[in-house]
Amino acid sequence: MWLCNSSIGRKVIMSLTGVALILFLTFHACMNVVAIFSEEGYNMICEMLGANWYAVAATAGLAALVALHFIYAIILTLQNKKARGNSAYAVTDRPAKVEWASQNMLVLGIIVVLGMLLHLYNFWYNMMLQELLPNGAHLYAADGVYWIKETFSCPVYVVVYLVWLAALWFHLTHGFWSAMHTLGWNGKIWFNRWKTISYVYSTIIIAMFALVAVWFYLGSLCCGAAC
Repeated sequence: MWLCNSSIGRKVIMSLTGVALILFLTFHACMNVVAIFSEEGYNMICEMLGANWYAVAATAGLAALVALHFIYAIILTLQNKKARGNSAYAVTDRPAKVEWASQNMLVLGIIVVLGMLLHLYNFWYNMMLQELLPNGAHLYAADGVYWIKETFSCPVYVVVYLVWLAALWFHLTHGFWSAMHTLGWNGKIWFNRWKTISYVYSTIIIAMFALVAVWFYLGSLCCGAAC
């Protein structure tokens, strides 16, 4: 199948899985911001999702997309290095028109994946997984605000999350317009438009995530909480 066997097909898979992840992050960011304005409203969303079959299916689907995205990123990186041959080890200046994020997508991707694993540990493990395990329901399994406050009362976690979000911003700003380019929306006019859209959209999404972390950390200082 050309999607799996050709370099263009692999790039298409990378693009499609990337777009799916962007949509997931959009939903997740909007959901998290609710906690700032209404803790009760956020917990209602958490309770609605809970350990329902569609929430479990979405989590499994996300894990599969991340794995597929990461695997194909490694394959494409190795292919590019092989194609360059000995020139890959030559000392050259970075081309002026090549973005820093473009040359470091694999490293940024690794940071993003590690951050997602930490996020799953801090939230999914304590909430959804606890409801799935026999006799394993935690007292605060459906209390999403509790886990947000618990996590972001620790300055170490806040810094780690902000570093993760910075890497995610670089990854998204390049990946967004690159995906549109691969999928065919690459005319001269729309190429520049997609670049602008990717920067604006990614900045808004990352700002929403960062706002939640900083907001609840500052709230913990007011309450005298410490890590």
